[in-house]
Parts: sequence; structure tokens; C-alpha cells
Amino acid sequence: MAHIDFKNDFPGIRGPMAFRPDTAKALNNLAEILLRSDNSLTRGERELIATYVSSLNDCFYCQNAHGGLAQYYLECDMQFVDSVKVNPEQVALSPKLKSLLSIAASVQRGGKNVSTAQIEAARALGASDMEIHDTVLIAAAFCMFNRYVDGLGTWAPTDRQFYVNRAPQRAVEGYADYDPSH
Repeated sequence: MAHIDFKNDFPGIRGPMAFRPDTAKALNNLAEILLRSDNSLTRGERELIATYVSSLNDCFYCQNAHGGLAQYYLECDMQFVDSVKVNPEQVALSPKLKSLLSIAASVQRGGKNVSTAQIEAARALGASDMEIHDTVLIAAAFCMFNRYVDGLGTWAPTDRQFYVNRAPQRAVEGYADYDPSH
């Protein structure tokens, strides 16, 4: 049971977004820019960053909703996504993406935890300033989204297949004009 009455029974972030559509619009536009706009990082890579940060924050809804999208875009299974959440260094990812995930993990602990050495390593592995910027902003935004979802005590479907099944539709709809009631 959510901490406040959203006047709806939508899971995860959908409940509070339907409750406050004016704030939902700004949050969804941010997600659209960060996760779906033209970028040298693929949509799957960006969703994976969001998933990893959500996992570090122990936000069940967000790690599974975005994990479902990551597996859809990356054409992998949830076991692969779960392996990234446990230890990205041990997964078949590009060294550049591993370095960006390391930066995202530092942001999750607190922005001042990002080190010059991490940034230099990411650059040496081919990360652009835009990719580093967007990684930091995705990580920071998902700390906010995760705290929004969990801070209001929202509920989430426990069957992870729910998120996998929704991923194709979510990939088509995107975030910008997202209607949480659908």
C-alpha cells in the first residue's frame, strides 16, 4: 500500500505520475532525452546504466522496468542483465561501457565519489565528454526516480516477465508523451 492515496492502482512510478501529471511531464521529458534521444550510446546501453543504478539503489520496479527495456534493445535475456547488476566487470561488455558503469556506480554513492582517474580511464577507452555527461546525469536522475518510487511506497509486479512483456510496447511509446494510465 502506497504511503499516500494516488487515486489509482498503477504500479511503480506510474502511480505517482498519474497523481501529479504536471510533474510527470517534466520527468518523462528528461527520461526521453536521456534514454531515447540521438546519442552515441545505444538505447540499450543507456537503459542498462539506468538498470544498474536502480539495482544499486535496490529499487525493484525501476531495475526491472528498465532491465526489461535493456534486454529488449540489447537483444539479450534477463540473465545477462542480472549478471551486469551483480558484477559488470565479469560480463561481456565493452571496456568503455564498463568504465561508464563504474562512473554511474560512483554517482549512485554520491557525486563527489566520481574520480578524475575514472574520467580519464573512460576517455582512454573512447568515451566522449557527452557520454560521460549523460552517464552522470542518467545515474543522478535514476537516483531521484528510484527515491520517488520507493519513497512513496509504490507497489510493483513481482513477476519479472511482466516487465519483459511490456518492453516492446514501452520501446515504441517512449517516455515523452507517456500516459501512465496505459
